[in-house]
Amino acid sequence: MSVNVHKMSSLKVEKKQKIEEFSFGPWKITTIKDHILQSSALESIEKELAIPQLPEMLFGNNLLKVEHIAGFGIAFNAVDALKKVDTKQESLQVAAAESWQKARSDCEFLKKVIKPFDWTFTTDYNGTITSSGPEITVTQTTDCIDIEKLKVREKIHFYEDITLFEDELADNGIATLGVKIRVMQSSFFLLMRFFLRVDGVLIRMNDTRVYHEAGSNFMLREYSSKEKKISELDLQPYELTDPVSVEKYLDVKLQTFEKLEFPPEALEAEKTAAAKNV
Repeated sequence: MSVNVHKMSSLKVEKKQKIEEFSFGPWKITTIKDHILQSSALESIEKELAIPQLPEMLFGNNLLKVEHIAGFGIAFNAVDALKKVDTKQESLQVAAAESWQKARSDCEFLKKVIKPFDWTFTTDYNGTITSSGPEITVTQTTDCIDIEKLKVREKIHFYEDITLFEDELADNGIATLGVKIRVMQSSFFLLMRFFLRVDGVLIRMNDTRVYHEAGSNFMLREYSSKEKKISELDLQPYELTDPVSVEKYLDVKLQTFEKLEFPPEALEAEKTAAAKNV
């Protein structure tokens, strides 16, 4: 099934901030790309999250939101992702942790913290369910996203790639979180990826995929966590920096498959909107 698609607006609200809105049938897709947060904003987020240190580059205003005309949807942002970071214990006890702390020796808050926290910023965040009315029902499912269908060449009407945060782990690797979306004539698909490389130690990748086919009353959401010790990867150094190249060599640690079913009000809202457009 195909639906009407068109870009509604593209505007810059202020310097370096860009907001885009795109309609896909009964859906409105909103993306915000902004600059790295300044120190004043970072302080309030640190207190809110009770985290000793935030990523070096935090794009706290960046956002991807997909919202149905009935008021429900799903969104992706950095602050909600960081809420899932373990603030009580480290995920890796390696020499890199000491380097990380030395590189941030000027952080007064960090000096006061006795308990360690996950300095790799590993998060299993899979999106924020939103609603201003009827709500989505989330259930476990055996249904999977049809990857072969996504490989079929179809015109892409809208595409965006948004960085949420990034940290170089005091030159010991990289931790980055980003989300991207593409809208075709008959569906939309998004991928959020947390990618971690601790040099000489480990590669970790946490992926969330969301797919919706026009005409269906649900979205499919898949989450996977993969990792492997670098010593067990027979790869060139440049390959270790590319998530696409290294992904197939990682071991799956966890997978979940969910169906995000729409409330009955969704169909009625779509009928009402269609009647107004006649």
